[in-house]
Amino acid sequence: MKKSKPILQDGFGREHTYLRISLIERCNLRCSYCMPEEGVQLTPRSHLMTYEEIYTIAKTFVDHGVTKIRLTGGEPLIRKDIPVILEKLASLPVELSITSNAVIIDRFIDTFRANGLHNINVSLDSLHRDKFKEITRRDNFQKVYDNILLLVDEGFNVKLNAVLMKGFNDNEIIDFIRLTKELPISIRFIEFMPFDGNKWNMEKMVSYKEVMEKVREAFSEKEIIRLKDAPNDTSKNYTIEGYKGSFAVISSVTNPFCDSCNRLRLTANGQLKNCLFSASESDLLTNLRAGKSIEPVIKKAVEAKLKIRGGMDTLEKLQEPKLHGQNRSMITIGG
Repeated sequence: MKKSKPILQDGFGREHTYLRISLIERCNLRCSYCMPEEGVQLTPRSHLMTYEEIYTIAKTFVDHGVTKIRLTGGEPLIRKDIPVILEKLASLPVELSITSNAVIIDRFIDTFRANGLHNINVSLDSLHRDKFKEITRRDNFQKVYDNILLLVDEGFNVKLNAVLMKGFNDNEIIDFIRLTKELPISIRFIEFMPFDGNKWNMEKMVSYKEVMEKVREAFSEKEIIRLKDAPNDTSKNYTIEGYKGSFAVISSVTNPFCDSCNRLRLTANGQLKNCLFSASESDLLTNLRAGKSIEPVIKKAVEAKLKIRGGMDTLEKLQEPKLHGQNRSMITIGG
Protein backbone atom coordinates (compact mmCIF):
# COMPACT_ATOMS: atom_id res chain seq x y z
CA MET A 1 0.00 0.00 0.00
CA LYS A 2 1.31 3.42 -0.97
CA LYS A 3 1.91 5.61 2.06
CA SER A 4 0.03 8.92 1.86
CA LYS A 5 2.07 12.13 1.96
CA PRO A 6 1.94 14.08 5.24
CA ILE A 7 -0.57 16.92 5.02
CA LEU A 8 2.06 19.50 6.03
CA GLN A 9 4.46 18.55 3.23
CA ASP A 10 4.27 20.64 0.07
CA GLY A 11 4.98 19.75 -3.55
CA PHE A 12 8.68 20.57 -3.11
CA GLY A 13 9.16 18.25 -0.13
CA ARG A 14 9.23 21.03 2.46
CA GLU A 15 7.90 19.95 5.86
CA HIS A 16 6.02 22.66 7.75
CA THR A 17 6.65 22.54 11.49
CA TYR A 18 6.16 26.22 12.40
CA LEU A 19 2.75 27.89 12.68
CA ARG A 20 2.33 31.63 13.21
CA ILE A 21 -1.10 32.52 14.59
CA SER A 22 -2.45 36.07 14.44
CA LEU A 23 -4.78 36.68 17.38
CA ILE A 24 -6.11 40.10 16.49
CA GLU A 25 -6.08 42.68 13.69
CA ARG A 26 -6.06 45.68 16.01
CA CYS A 27 -2.96 47.34 17.44
CA ASN A 28 -2.09 50.11 19.88
CA LEU A 29 0.51 51.47 17.41
CA ARG A 30 0.09 52.54 13.77
CA CYS A 31 3.38 51.59 12.08
CA SER A 32 3.44 52.88 8.51
CA TYR A 33 4.98 49.75 6.93
CA CYS A 34 2.35 47.58 8.62
CA MET A 35 -0.86 49.63 8.50
CA PRO A 36 -2.01 52.03 5.76
CA GLU A 37 -2.35 55.63 6.95
CA GLU A 38 -6.11 55.51 6.41
CA GLY A 39 -6.37 52.36 8.56
CA VAL A 40 -7.81 48.99 7.55
CA GLN A 41 -11.28 47.48 7.34
CA LEU A 42 -11.40 45.30 10.44
CA THR A 43 -13.01 41.88 10.35
CA PRO A 44 -16.27 41.78 12.36
CA ARG A 45 -15.63 40.28 15.80
CA SER A 46 -18.01 37.38 15.11
CA HIS A 47 -15.75 36.32 12.22
CA LEU A 48 -12.60 36.15 14.35
CA MET A 49 -11.43 32.93 15.95
CA THR A 50 -12.44 32.35 19.57
CA TYR A 51 -9.85 30.98 21.97
CA GLU A 52 -11.48 27.54 21.67
CA GLU A 53 -11.20 27.68 17.87
CA ILE A 54 -7.58 28.83 18.05
CA TYR A 55 -6.79 25.85 20.26
CA THR A 56 -8.67 23.36 18.09
CA ILE A 57 -6.98 24.50 14.89
CA ALA A 58 -3.56 24.67 16.57
CA LYS A 59 -3.97 21.14 17.95
CA THR A 60 -4.76 19.84 14.47
CA PHE A 61 -1.49 21.30 13.19
CA VAL A 62 0.44 19.94 16.17
CA ASP A 63 -1.05 16.50 15.61
CA HIS A 64 0.41 16.62 12.10
CA GLY A 65 3.90 17.74 13.03
CA VAL A 66 3.99 21.41 14.06
CA THR A 67 6.51 21.86 16.87
CA LYS A 68 6.62 25.65 17.16
CA ILE A 69 3.83 28.23 17.47
CA ARG A 70 4.34 32.00 17.46
CA LEU A 71 1.52 34.36 18.42
CA THR A 72 1.28 37.61 16.49
CA GLY A 73 -1.18 40.36 15.59
CA GLY A 74 -1.88 43.31 15.39
CA GLU A 75 -0.72 43.48 18.96
CA PRO A 76 -1.60 40.10 20.52
CA LEU A 77 -1.45 41.39 24.10
CA ILE A 78 -4.42 43.72 23.65
CA ARG A 79 -6.68 40.71 23.18
CA LYS A 80 -8.55 40.36 26.49
CA ASP A 81 -8.45 36.57 26.60
CA ILE A 82 -4.71 36.31 25.90
CA PRO A 83 -4.02 34.62 29.29
CA VAL A 84 -6.53 31.87 28.43
CA ILE A 85 -5.09 31.46 24.92
CA LEU A 86 -1.58 31.10 26.33
CA GLU A 87 -2.73 28.57 28.91
CA LYS A 88 -4.55 26.47 26.28
CA LEU A 89 -1.67 26.49 23.80
CA ALA A 90 0.89 25.81 26.54
CA SER A 91 -0.82 22.46 27.07
CA LEU A 92 0.32 21.37 23.60
CA PRO A 93 3.79 19.84 23.02
CA VAL A 94 5.19 22.89 21.21
CA GLU A 95 7.67 25.70 21.67
CA LEU A 96 5.49 28.76 22.30
CA SER A 97 6.66 32.29 21.49
CA ILE A 98 5.18 35.72 20.84
CA THR A 99 5.83 38.89 18.84
CA SER A 100 4.82 42.16 20.50
CA ASN A 101 5.45 45.90 20.31
CA ALA A 102 6.13 45.74 24.09
CA VAL A 103 3.97 48.76 24.98
CA ILE A 104 2.09 46.81 27.68
CA ILE A 105 4.27 43.71 27.95
CA ASP A 106 5.28 44.46 31.54
CA ARG A 107 1.77 43.39 32.61
CA PHE A 108 2.34 39.84 31.35
CA ILE A 109 5.67 38.77 32.87
CA ASP A 110 4.04 36.36 35.33
CA THR A 111 1.62 35.06 32.69
CA PHE A 112 4.49 34.25 30.34
CA ARG A 113 6.40 32.46 33.06
CA ALA A 114 3.36 30.46 34.15
CA ASN A 115 2.95 29.16 30.61
CA GLY A 116 6.57 28.45 29.79
CA LEU A 117 6.91 31.24 27.24
CA HIS A 118 10.53 32.38 27.11
CA ASN A 119 11.06 33.64 23.54
CA ILE A 120 9.84 37.14 22.78
CA ASN A 121 10.32 39.21 19.64
CA VAL A 122 9.85 42.95 20.02
CA SER A 123 9.31 45.29 17.09
CA LEU A 124 11.50 48.40 17.40
CA ASP A 125 12.47 50.37 14.31
CA SER A 126 14.34 53.30 15.85
CA LEU A 127 16.34 54.16 18.95
CA HIS A 128 15.25 57.80 18.70
CA ARG A 129 12.05 58.98 20.30
CA ASP A 130 11.12 61.37 17.48
CA LYS A 131 11.59 58.78 14.75
CA PHE A 132 9.77 56.15 16.80
CA LYS A 133 6.83 58.55 17.06
CA GLU A 134 6.97 59.29 13.35
CA ILE A 135 6.81 55.68 12.24
CA THR A 136 4.40 54.37 14.90
CA ARG A 137 2.28 57.55 15.08
CA ARG A 138 2.42 57.14 18.88
CA ASP A 139 4.76 58.55 21.57
CA ASN A 140 5.63 55.32 23.38
CA PHE A 141 9.38 54.98 22.84
CA GLN A 142 10.48 55.22 26.47
CA LYS A 143 7.86 52.73 27.64
CA VAL A 144 8.89 50.24 24.96
CA TYR A 145 12.61 50.65 25.64
CA ASP A 146 12.14 50.27 29.40
CA ASN A 147 10.08 47.12 28.83
CA ILE A 148 12.80 45.64 26.62
CA LEU A 149 15.30 46.14 29.46
CA LEU A 150 12.77 44.61 31.87
CA LEU A 151 12.42 41.50 29.71
CA VAL A 152 16.20 41.11 29.61
CA ASP A 153 16.45 41.58 33.39
CA GLU A 154 13.72 38.97 33.88
CA GLY A 155 15.69 36.42 31.86
CA PHE A 156 13.63 36.22 28.67
CA ASN A 157 15.20 35.44 25.30
CA VAL A 158 14.67 38.74 23.49
CA LYS A 159 14.99 39.53 19.78
CA LEU A 160 14.46 43.04 18.42
CA ASN A 161 12.96 43.28 14.93
CA ALA A 162 13.87 46.45 13.01
CA VAL A 163 12.42 47.02 9.54
CA LEU A 164 15.03 49.05 7.67
CA MET A 165 13.98 51.93 5.41
CA LYS A 166 16.47 53.97 3.43
CA GLY A 167 16.77 57.56 4.57
CA PHE A 168 14.84 56.84 7.75
CA ASN A 169 16.63 54.41 10.05
CA ASP A 170 19.48 52.94 7.98
CA ASN A 171 21.84 55.32 9.80
CA GLU A 172 21.01 53.51 13.05
CA ILE A 173 22.29 50.06 12.03
CA ILE A 174 25.54 50.37 13.99
CA ASP A 175 23.75 51.94 16.99
CA PHE A 176 21.47 48.90 17.13
CA ILE A 177 24.42 46.52 16.92
CA ARG A 178 26.25 48.38 19.70
CA LEU A 179 23.27 47.63 21.97
CA THR A 180 24.37 43.99 21.87
CA LYS A 181 27.72 44.82 23.48
CA GLU A 182 26.18 44.75 26.95
CA LEU A 183 22.71 43.31 26.28
CA PRO A 184 22.32 39.57 25.52
CA ILE A 185 19.75 40.23 22.78
CA SER A 186 19.56 39.59 19.05
CA ILE A 187 18.95 42.53 16.71
CA ARG A 188 17.27 41.41 13.48
CA PHE A 189 17.34 43.78 10.53
CA ILE A 190 14.44 43.07 8.19
CA GLU A 191 14.29 44.14 4.57
CA PHE A 192 11.28 46.35 3.85
CA MET A 193 8.66 44.13 2.17
CA PRO A 194 5.68 45.00 -0.04
CA PHE A 195 2.13 44.78 1.36
CA ASP A 196 -1.14 46.51 0.61
CA GLY A 197 -1.04 50.20 1.48
CA ASN A 198 2.55 50.48 2.77
CA LYS A 199 3.89 52.48 -0.22
CA TRP A 200 6.71 50.02 -0.83
CA ASN A 201 9.31 50.43 -3.52
CA MET A 202 12.81 49.09 -4.06
CA GLU A 203 14.38 52.51 -3.47
CA LYS A 204 13.21 52.46 0.17
CA MET A 205 14.68 49.03 0.84
CA VAL A 206 18.02 48.44 2.58
CA SER A 207 19.46 45.16 1.34
CA TYR A 208 21.47 42.52 3.16
CA LYS A 209 24.52 43.60 1.13
CA GLU A 210 24.08 47.24 2.19
CA VAL A 211 23.70 46.28 5.86
CA MET A 212 26.93 44.29 5.79
CA GLU A 213 28.76 47.13 4.03
CA LYS A 214 27.89 49.41 6.94
CA VAL A 215 28.95 46.75 9.43
CA ARG A 216 32.33 46.34 7.71
CA GLU A 217 32.86 50.09 7.78
CA ALA A 218 32.41 50.10 11.57
CA PHE A 219 34.15 46.84 12.50
CA SER A 220 37.12 44.88 11.22
CA GLU A 221 36.69 41.51 9.50
CA LYS A 222 38.27 39.86 12.53
CA GLU A 223 35.65 41.36 14.84
CA ILE A 224 32.69 40.24 12.71
CA ILE A 225 31.92 36.63 13.54
CA ARG A 226 29.51 34.62 11.39
CA LEU A 227 27.34 32.41 13.57
CA LYS A 228 25.86 29.07 12.60
CA ASP A 229 22.24 29.50 11.54
CA ALA A 230 19.62 27.20 13.01
CA PRO A 231 17.83 24.77 10.67
CA ASN A 232 15.06 26.57 8.71
CA ASP A 233 16.37 29.91 9.98
CA THR A 234 15.19 32.98 8.07
CA SER A 235 18.13 35.08 9.22
CA LYS A 236 21.86 35.26 8.57
CA ASN A 237 23.37 35.60 12.03
CA TYR A 238 26.49 37.40 13.29
CA THR A 239 28.07 38.68 16.46
CA ILE A 240 30.84 41.17 17.19
CA GLU A 241 33.83 39.78 19.04
CA GLY A 242 33.40 40.29 22.78
CA TYR A 243 29.73 41.33 22.53
CA LYS A 244 27.09 39.61 24.68
CA GLY A 245 24.41 39.64 21.99
CA SER A 246 24.18 39.17 18.24
CA PHE A 247 22.66 40.63 15.10
CA ALA A 248 21.09 39.17 11.98
CA VAL A 249 19.64 40.12 8.61
CA ILE A 250 16.35 38.75 7.29
CA SER A 251 16.65 39.21 3.54
CA SER A 252 13.23 38.13 2.29
CA VAL A 253 13.53 40.32 -0.81
CA THR A 254 17.13 40.12 -2.02
CA ASN A 255 18.06 36.67 -0.70
CA PRO A 256 14.85 34.70 -0.11
CA PHE A 257 15.11 31.61 2.08
CA CYS A 258 12.20 29.80 0.43
CA ASP A 259 14.06 26.52 -0.15
CA SER A 260 14.05 25.76 3.57
CA CYS A 261 10.76 27.42 4.50
CA ASN A 262 8.82 25.54 7.18
CA ARG A 263 6.29 28.29 8.03
CA LEU A 264 2.53 28.60 7.70
CA ARG A 265 0.36 31.50 8.84
CA LEU A 266 -3.11 31.54 10.34
CA THR A 267 -4.89 34.90 10.24
CA ALA A 268 -7.12 36.14 13.05
CA ASN A 269 -10.20 35.31 10.97
CA GLY A 270 -9.13 31.72 10.43
CA GLN A 271 -7.57 31.90 6.97
CA LEU A 272 -4.50 29.80 6.25
CA LYS A 273 -1.76 31.51 4.24
CA ASN A 274 0.89 29.14 2.93
CA CYS A 275 3.29 32.03 2.22
CA LEU A 276 3.66 35.56 3.57
CA PHE A 277 3.90 36.93 0.02
CA SER A 278 0.96 34.99 -1.41
CA ALA A 279 -2.43 36.65 -1.83
CA SER A 280 -4.22 33.29 -1.77
CA GLU A 281 -5.87 32.07 1.43
CA SER A 282 -7.69 28.93 2.55
CA ASP A 283 -10.68 29.18 4.88
CA LEU A 284 -10.34 26.89 7.92
CA LEU A 285 -12.79 28.64 10.21
CA THR A 286 -15.93 28.12 8.10
CA ASN A 287 -15.31 24.38 7.91
CA LEU A 288 -14.56 24.19 11.61
CA ARG A 289 -17.77 26.00 12.54
CA ALA A 290 -19.74 23.75 10.20
CA GLY A 291 -18.40 20.68 11.99
CA LYS A 292 -16.35 19.58 8.98
CA SER A 293 -12.75 18.39 8.98
CA ILE A 294 -10.19 21.09 8.31
CA GLU A 295 -7.48 18.60 7.37
CA PRO A 296 -8.38 18.37 3.65
CA VAL A 297 -8.29 22.19 3.43
CA ILE A 298 -4.89 22.28 5.11
CA LYS A 299 -3.52 19.56 2.85
CA LYS A 300 -4.72 21.31 -0.33
CA ALA A 301 -3.35 24.68 0.81
CA VAL A 302 0.08 23.28 1.68
CA GLU A 303 0.33 21.29 -1.56
CA ALA A 304 -0.41 24.48 -3.52
CA LYS A 305 2.49 26.42 -1.99
CA LEU A 306 4.69 27.89 -4.71
CA LYS A 307 8.45 27.55 -4.73
CA ILE A 308 9.43 31.18 -4.18
CA ARG A 309 7.61 34.18 -2.60
CA GLY A 310 4.09 33.25 -3.66
CA GLY A 311 5.18 33.05 -7.30
CA MET A 312 7.09 36.34 -7.32
CA ASP A 313 10.35 34.59 -8.14
CA THR A 314 12.18 37.62 -9.55
CA LEU A 315 12.71 41.17 -8.30
CA GLU A 316 10.91 42.38 -11.44
CA LYS A 317 7.76 40.50 -10.43
CA LEU A 318 8.09 41.74 -6.85
CA GLN A 319 8.06 45.30 -8.13
CA GLU A 320 4.83 44.76 -10.04
CA PRO A 321 2.06 46.48 -7.96
CA LYS A 322 -0.73 44.31 -9.39
CA LEU A 323 1.03 41.26 -7.94
CA HIS A 324 2.04 42.35 -4.42
CA GLY A 325 -0.88 44.80 -4.12
CA GLN A 326 -3.34 41.90 -4.00
CA ASN A 327 -1.98 40.80 -0.63
CA ARG A 328 -3.39 41.98 2.70
CA SER A 329 -1.86 44.74 4.80
CA MET A 330 0.68 43.27 7.20
CA ILE A 331 -1.47 44.06 10.24
CA THR A 332 -4.24 41.76 8.99
CA ILE A 333 -1.84 38.96 8.07
CA GLY A 334 0.05 38.80 11.35
CA GLY A 335 3.61 40.04 11.93
